[in-house]
Amino acid sequence: MSTLTVSFSDLSKNSKRVADTVEHAQRVHITRRDGEDLYLTTERHDRQREETADVTARLFAALISNDEGARAVLVALPTVFPWTRHLSAAEVREFVVDLVDATRDAVELDVHANLHRVIVEWRASARILADPELTAQLTGPLPGDDHGEVLAP
Repeated sequence: MSTLTVSFSDLSKNSKRVADTVEHAQRVHITRRDGEDLYLTTERHDRQREETADVTARLFAALISNDEGARAVLVALPTVFPWTRHLSAAEVREFVVDLVDATRDAVELDVHANLHRVIVEWRASARILADPELTAQLTGPLPGDDHGEVLAP
C-alpha cells in the first residue's frame, strides 16, 4: 500500500489541503528534518487498524490453544520466518509463545515494541545457530579464571 508523503512544513502551510488528503488516503506520511517522521491518519482508519491487530492476536492465541492449531502454526512459521529452521523444536515452541504474548501486549497494553524485540532477538539467536563456528564459540566454556558473579543490569 502506497502512502502519500508530505513535509512537515507543507503540513503547517497547507493544513486544510493535507487534512482533506488524509480523509481520502486515510494515512499520510509526514517527513521532518529535525525529528522522527510522523503519520497523520483518520480516527476511523486507526480504529480499523486496532481491530485488525486485535482479531489477529485473538486468532493466533486461539490457534495455539489446541494441538491441531499449534501444528498448523508450526508448519506455517518457516514461511513467515524462514530463519526458524535454525532453531530447535523446543526453541520454535518458545518463540511462538513469546510471539503470541507480544502480540497480546500490542493489543491489550498498546505496547508494540515487545513484538519487534521478540522477533529481533529470536532472529539473532537463529543467526548464531546458523553458524556452527560462532555457536561453538558462544556456547563453549570461557577461557581463564572465574571472573566472579555477573551482576544484573
